Amino acid sequence: MNAEENTTGTITRVSGPLVQASGMKAAKMYEVVKVSSQELLGEVIELNGDIASIQVYEETAGIGPGEQVVRTGNTMSVMLAPGLLESIYDGIQRPLADIESQSGGQYITRGIVASGIDLTRKWNFAPLVKTGDTVAEGDFIGEVQETSLIMHKIMVPPGISGTVSSIESGQHTVEDTIAVVKDSAGKEHSISMLQRWPIRRPRPTAAKLFPDQPLVTGGRSIDMFFPIAKGGAGCIPGPFGAGKTVTQQSIAKYCDAQVIVYIGCGERGNEMTEVLSEFPHLIDPNSGEPLMKRTVLIANTSNMPVAAREASVYTGITIAEYYRDMGYSVALMADSTSRWAEAMREISGRMEEMPGEEGYPAYLSSRTAEFYERAGRVQCTGSDKRDGALTVIGAVSPPGGDLSEPVSQATLRVTKCFWGLDGALAYKKHFPSINWLTSYSLYADNFKEYWGKNIGPDFYENRAEALSILQKESKLMEIVRLVGMEALSNEEKLVLEVARALREDYLFQNAFDKDDAYTPPVVQYEIIKTILTMYRVGKKVFEGDAVDFATFRDLPSVKKVASLKNLKESSEFEEIRSELTSDITSLRDNATS
Repeated sequence: MNAEENTTGTITRVSGPLVQASGMKAAKMYEVVKVSSQELLGEVIELNGDIASIQVYEETAGIGPGEQVVRTGNTMSVMLAPGLLESIYDGIQRPLADIESQSGGQYITRGIVASGIDLTRKWNFAPLVKTGDTVAEGDFIGEVQETSLIMHKIMVPPGISGTVSSIESGQHTVEDTIAVVKDSAGKEHSISMLQRWPIRRPRPTAAKLFPDQPLVTGGRSIDMFFPIAKGGAGCIPGPFGAGKTVTQQSIAKYCDAQVIVYIGCGERGNEMTEVLSEFPHLIDPNSGEPLMKRTVLIANTSNMPVAAREASVYTGITIAEYYRDMGYSVALMADSTSRWAEAMREISGRMEEMPGEEGYPAYLSSRTAEFYERAGRVQCTGSDKRDGALTVIGAVSPPGGDLSEPVSQATLRVTKCFWGLDGALAYKKHFPSINWLTSYSLYADNFKEYWGKNIGPDFYENRAEALSILQKESKLMEIVRLVGMEALSNEEKLVLEVARALREDYLFQNAFDKDDAYTPPVVQYEIIKTILTMYRVGKKVFEGDAVDFATFRDLPSVKKVASLKNLKESSEFEEIRSELTSDITSLRDNATS
């Protein structure tokens, strides 16, 4: 067999994004190929004898049997180097700006080749090691100031260790050799600032660590009631219009992760346009700099080829792992994983695989688990034993809001944080529409020590009591709907009043109001503590029915509870708590005298 036969095949069948080619006996799974004379990018996803099934990342209209397929010998990989931040890519890491310039308009033409990293730009490389030093895989050998917010660490690639033979500082492109490492066998390895990594293979780590620190988002319902860990995995399921995208964007803007990777996976074009036009103008509240200086955006809209949609989540999470390996805390938003699963279903159907539940492939659960398992707080490879964290938050768009459908169920099995968005709450304009009765976080117990040390010794207890009051309200409202408010005792009316304060004055949060969109955890704690003071003191007063409940509700200090979220200083909260205690106690004293 000659070299030509080894590297080429012939198309035998075309079915949308799926192409089958013969003469591909030497091909490997997930190998990248170029399809037809237009050199459309594709990936081998099934091998059967000398027949390969290829998912093509571009439109296949006009491609027919008899055309050539050329193997590249490489798997689908991303380019990892300085220049990732501030970039906007499509699902296979082609910069959208480059695609537009080559297309000559707003519509993407086929066969465009665009490098994920600018190979001509020079970066100022500053070495952190010197000739003669011993380095291992993952060690920092130098750094580049990628943006004003992020220092890009240049790491020894996986599988390489030894002694530094030479290292050069100064201006270099990402492909220039900046260091040479000689291993124990005497072989020399040239190291550049550019690494290539297969998107479907997780990057190596030294160990997984216990997730004991919360990712602070500034969202009151999330941070207080349903927190997610740095390195945790969470999901946001909800029906159309419930606020999944706005919630994810708010987390991306305000969370205390150092690097953000936002994947628009199969979302509507107008939604993705809003993200792409808004993000470059957002200001990072932590630094005052543009948020894009620590953000990577991946845009794959619903009208783009489904195969590229399936690849987009792997592209995004591989980039996120790369920054995690530098010791950063990274947050990845995937909006939405339902569209990713639909892309898998379409490709699976065209391959004529045996369908699972609702037509999804039988491997839906395992693929979902593989994706979310790449989240975690880890000890990175490298001699300094640094920590890094990758938090993954995936939106799920169940048809009709039905959480029993396969994608939601597969996601719930592998995530420990569930923010269930409620269409009824969204209809009432209560945002974020996170339902406090159905949502949960299995990370909350991990943070007891952190909360007690950094925020307040009774933080966890206050959280539990506030959730209990909201649950009591749900039961009491059933009674009210049946027999009316008059059937309730004053103590039960107090529960409803406190629950109303929790819902309207605490849980309701305007993501578009810069003063209300972010609340520091200490202020969240003070608000809850103040509302619970009203409940605890009032409970003692209402043990009998001597005190008129309407009089209680009209107290000036009780009315001040509605404006708690406008306060910032602990002394202001302490003053209102003293007023509440004094005013409510005086009601009992007046009633008994």
